[in-house]
Amino acid sequence: MAEKEQKDLKKEDGFKKSKPDFKNKRFNKKEREDSDIDKRSICVRRVTKVVKGGKTMHFSVSMVVGDHKGKIGFGSGKAADVTMANDKAYQNAKKHMVAIPVVDGTIPHEVKGKFGKSTVLLMPASDGVGIVCGGPVRSVAELVGIKNMVSKSYGSRNKINVVKATLNGLLSLKTKEQVAALRGKAVEEI
Repeated sequence: MAEKEQKDLKKEDGFKKSKPDFKNKRFNKKEREDSDIDKRSICVRRVTKVVKGGKTMHFSVSMVVGDHKGKIGFGSGKAADVTMANDKAYQNAKKHMVAIPVVDGTIPHEVKGKFGKSTVLLMPASDGVGIVCGGPVRSVAELVGIKNMVSKSYGSRNKINVVKATLNGLLSLKTKEQVAALRGKAVEEI
């Protein structure tokens, strides 16, 4: 009897130990991280697979995500409905985010990106020009955080290939500091 009374007293006095809710903290952290990431769908397609019983329909989504501070990612997802495909594309794009050097709201130098038969020429622009680019390139530039840039697309105008060519071009950008480090010189010597 004495043991039961002691247990009851401990519960009443607030001595009951509970585990901290780590799961909730992690969930809140993910919410906070995702809030500053913006996303844009490049293309949504309905794709079919012909099987013995007929045709099975799925949706394919290609998406670009960025934080407007120099990070960008591209991903695609496929599922039976559009929302699931959207979620898969978003997670895939977030997983493949890379950093792009942005100097004074524009790119450091002129660069050409290629993917397949798509070629994109990216040129820096002075302040106030804005983003003078086609649809897919504009989406990428805005999500990276570039304010002033001019571009021209050559060859295939397939949206996915143009986005990949743009990303290849942006990934080959180097700042003055990076070029100086590669050459083993000071920044003033370049």
